[in-house]
Amino acid sequence: MKIALAQLNYHIGNFEANTAKILKSIADAKKDQADLIVFAELAIGGYPAKDLLRSTVFLDSCEQAIDTIAEACTDIACIIGAPIRNTSQKGKSLFNAALFIENGAVTHIAKKGLLPDYDVFDEYRYFEPAIDFSCLTFKGIKIALTICEDLWNMENINSYVINPIDMLAEENPSLIINIAASPFSYTHFEERKKILIKQAQTYKLPLLYVNQVGAHTDIIFDGRSLVFNEQGEQLLELAAFQEDLQYYEVGDSVAATPVDFSEIALIHQALVLGLRDYFSKSGFKKAVLGLSGGLDSAIVAALACEALGAENVFAVLMPSIYSSDHSIKDALDLVKNTGCKHQIIPIKDVANAFEHILAPTFQGLAADTTEENIQARTRGTLLMAISNKMGYILLNTSNKSEAAVGYGTLYGDMAGAISVIGDVYKTQAFALARYINREREIIPVNTIVKPPSAELRPDQKDSDSLPEYEVLDALLHGFIENEKSGSELVALGYNPALVQRIARLVNNAEFKRFQCPPILRVSPKAFGAGRTIPLVAKYPF
Repeated sequence: MKIALAQLNYHIGNFEANTAKILKSIADAKKDQADLIVFAELAIGGYPAKDLLRSTVFLDSCEQAIDTIAEACTDIACIIGAPIRNTSQKGKSLFNAALFIENGAVTHIAKKGLLPDYDVFDEYRYFEPAIDFSCLTFKGIKIALTICEDLWNMENINSYVINPIDMLAEENPSLIINIAASPFSYTHFEERKKILIKQAQTYKLPLLYVNQVGAHTDIIFDGRSLVFNEQGEQLLELAAFQEDLQYYEVGDSVAATPVDFSEIALIHQALVLGLRDYFSKSGFKKAVLGLSGGLDSAIVAALACEALGAENVFAVLMPSIYSSDHSIKDALDLVKNTGCKHQIIPIKDVANAFEHILAPTFQGLAADTTEENIQARTRGTLLMAISNKMGYILLNTSNKSEAAVGYGTLYGDMAGAISVIGDVYKTQAFALARYINREREIIPVNTIVKPPSAELRPDQKDSDSLPEYEVLDALLHGFIENEKSGSELVALGYNPALVQRIARLVNNAEFKRFQCPPILRVSPKAFGAGRTIPLVAKYPF
């Protein structure tokens, strides 16, 4: 039996485009004489559809798409993920299901039992967990059809009272097929792969894993669908961050060489895809950003030019009285290297006008960060004016280190429709810049090597307010990704006063992050849906 693995980029709610894409893959697989084609989890409708799953129109459209796809499944069978209505009148109104379609009709339905509700997942909000599981037989081959976590059998879901793959294994299947919607993080592929290898070896069965690819606002899917033989040896790996259609012949056991990517290469590909899909799926074409001559805005500009085309990127240089000549030159060098459009709009007069108007109110009060924030908010106002007038989408350029400790100005440099590198620590940003320059200089070398500075006061450096980024990022990673408490970090050897200070900064900045734009997620723990903290709380140390 020849099985096609269809790894596609779906658009949530775009039934016409999604169905056309699915039908084309079915037609291509037919031409290549495949017997079965497999699509990803919740391919019908897209994932995550969130509260669209409460819409009758959305669910009706899902059913119409299933009917259309079924009509094409006459000389080929199909496995595809879809939400289906729960007709029992008990529990939630929907199931997360995998449909087996042959001869123009759905002949088997596998319903998901283990519904994740951690990090960015919230499937219990919408779906009823299944409790009954059975294999299907096609062309004499018994298939254990599973949906994402139903195969995992991981320690962190041992609290579930059922184990779907164990129940299916009791029927002695010959093959495991797992359809998934597994988001990207720069650590997740290796974790995912270890689980799949372990399961293939545990059940001594070939295992096909089909993931989706593409980005839905903050969540990015990397694809990289996989096939393993019963020894857990990798036979096939589909493309990373691209659509792909490849084939597996049942009985094939020839191991293939795994594809290896560096962490920074993966982050780069994810951010380019995330940015491109955010614009294309929202119907946007052009982007605007503030280009300071610093590292973060340079990276965002370079990524935007790669994702959208330099002709669709408008960089605005907004020097203040504190902006150095080399920063302006670095910004202009990047414009030259990328070919994007640009304009220089000095903010001195605008910032002075704000300070003049506020002088009576601030009389007798010493200058402080308020005046620095006026500069940042002046820039934010100008960028939003350009966005409104010209229809360009504003890109936020803050990094994760800044977002974590609140080193940014609300309604100023924190403005934007999408945060491009808000899940990239500053130390990773340096590595990302060097990766972007791997073939030629795009980001000026001086931008990478000079000390980071917001340039909001004379001779300002980030290190005036923060520890060196190597120290800060390691501490933040322990606090955020590893979810360590302050006392646990102190026990690991960090300075108690520094830990307490950074923990206080992170906790006190929650109200700022609550108002931030959505962040392209590339880490195991990004700010946003994956890390929700009360705005008003007393934090234990």
